[in-house]
Amino acid sequence: MSANWDWGIFFQPAPFGNTTYLGWILSGLKVTVLLSICAWIIAFLVGSLFGILRTVPNKFLSSLGTIYVEIFRNVPLIVQFFTWYLVIPEFLPSSLRDWFKMDLDPNIQFFISSTLCLGLFTAARMTEQVRAAIQSLPRGQKAAGLAMGLTLPQTYRYVLLPNAYRVIIPPMTSEMLNLVKNSAIASTIGLVDMAAQAGKLLDYSARAYESFTAITLAYVGINVIIMLAMHLLEKRVRLPGTGGH
Repeated sequence: MSANWDWGIFFQPAPFGNTTYLGWILSGLKVTVLLSICAWIIAFLVGSLFGILRTVPNKFLSSLGTIYVEIFRNVPLIVQFFTWYLVIPEFLPSSLRDWFKMDLDPNIQFFISSTLCLGLFTAARMTEQVRAAIQSLPRGQKAAGLAMGLTLPQTYRYVLLPNAYRVIIPPMTSEMLNLVKNSAIASTIGLVDMAAQAGKLLDYSARAYESFTAITLAYVGINVIIMLAMHLLEKRVRLPGTGGH
């Protein structure tokens, strides 16, 4: 059976929205990119924090990092999306809950919930990357920093973390790629991202091949850009004599 391709469908007017079907896809692409960027900022910051906590000598702080990782890594992501959208708001103070559920546009509700969910889920994975990178460094680096009179936070900031981040650029790139792919699950709670727009295009045009080929290429394109950017970053921050070409 051969597919009856019709790429001209993208330039036909959409049933609503005063745009074309291509406009739908591009609108979804913008949402996907914005969601991925915002979620990655959360993932990087929170993952760095808990990654550091997992390596400090304080058992209480280290345990907090471990608990965070175990909770977020062992609950299916789709369950977390629905939890953040349907359950978490119910535990907010009444004024904040009413503002979120009644005053905000539903699309903004979907976006905030999706960003927090995806960011904190990815942060749990980043936590392990940061922890492993710090622990892989020679112990003498930490000792040298403390011997120079630096406090423990200063040792992390000026000695350990700069070297740790160099180590985890390749696995961090992998986490960024996974984050972009996982963002498609946000459509299950109502976010009109690229995956949701492809579904709408299919519903209204019955063009499955074109719809999902288009977003497949878009996801590949986003991830190729990420890989190239991270490759350039890795080359730029690589220290002479530490390997690589």
